[in-house]
Amino acid sequence: MATTADFRNGLVIEFNGDLFTIVEFQHVNPGKGAAFVRTKLKNVKTGKVLPNTFIAGSKINVQRVERRSYQYLYTDGESYHFMNQETFEQTFLGKELISAPDFLKEGQEVDITFHAESESYLACELPAYVTLEITYTEPGERGNTATNVMKNATVETGANVKVPLFINTGDLIKVDTRTGEYSERVKA
Repeated sequence: MATTADFRNGLVIEFNGDLFTIVEFQHVNPGKGAAFVRTKLKNVKTGKVLPNTFIAGSKINVQRVERRSYQYLYTDGESYHFMNQETFEQTFLGKELISAPDFLKEGQEVDITFHAESESYLACELPAYVTLEITYTEPGERGNTATNVMKNATVETGANVKVPLFINTGDLIKVDTRTGEYSERVKA
């Protein structure tokens, strides 16, 4: 059993029956009264961040969470199928555990986080940026690079992304999976 002296950013603890990651913490030793630790905790499943204060020296239950590399295979409508890169065993996850399911492309590598003690899956994270091909957009015009006007485009995964006017069907673009926004055009 650990104490608040063992706090560090990224440590996963059990708190109020859920798993939380320590986003930031600060040891406070006021001139009068007992010392305490002010923290910001992020729920591993929901992503909600909440502030909490612990009395210095109080016991905490540290949990072991691991990240493993998987490859996305396909979806059958309800579940998404992934293959472990080392053992080649397949895993099935629901859409709610995947950070950006609209940008999953067959053969793409992802990181799956799971609770080591219960072997339960917590989240599936895509890389920060993915390269996708534009399958449909209105024709672009040469020279429209000076304005910030955007148009709709459909990428190979079926997702819609706002892109600049000069992007054409067949172009490769880089998309930020955290926000779903266009980042840049990729030269083929």
